[in-house]
Amino acid sequence: MLQLILGGARSGKSRLAEKLAADTGLAVTYIATSQPLDGEMNARVAQHRARRPAQWALVEEPLALVRVLRDNAAADRCLLVDCLTLWLTNLLMLDDHAQLNVEREALLDSLAALPGEIIFVSNETGLGVVPLGELTRRYVDEAGWLHQALAEHCQRVVLTVAGLPLTLKGTAL
Repeated sequence: MLQLILGGARSGKSRLAEKLAADTGLAVTYIATSQPLDGEMNARVAQHRARRPAQWALVEEPLALVRVLRDNAAADRCLLVDCLTLWLTNLLMLDDHAQLNVEREALLDSLAALPGEIIFVSNETGLGVVPLGELTRRYVDEAGWLHQALAEHCQRVVLTVAGLPLTLKGTAL
């Protein structure tokens, strides 16, 4: 089963995804896409690590998400990807602007063939004001298009607000 958990900053989306992963009863591999480049981001990463069970495997990969998914997906495993918008940001910051389209299409094309449970976490950033600046507008646009395309492939899509899940697609939580 493919699941997409969306929400704003500090909405409870990661905590919900972690609970869903644990509830599968499968071995879990946590795929972290962040690149902690400052003290504040290091603190966020430490907070996430402290919450996760020690037996969960961890793969840190900021760019090659499809490769990591293919290498780790198995019928007896749950993959938790946190988060897609950090992955998107990493790709947007590359000098090769075409790489984002290549990676996004590779992700979407790979989904049907991936075994096991996969839970994607992503920030819903398109609910606010249109941001100033070309890069931030592109980020919001790209995130929105990625979410729409991924939601088509997922059996369950959940929006998390104030720690409360709202099921948008699939069976309710």
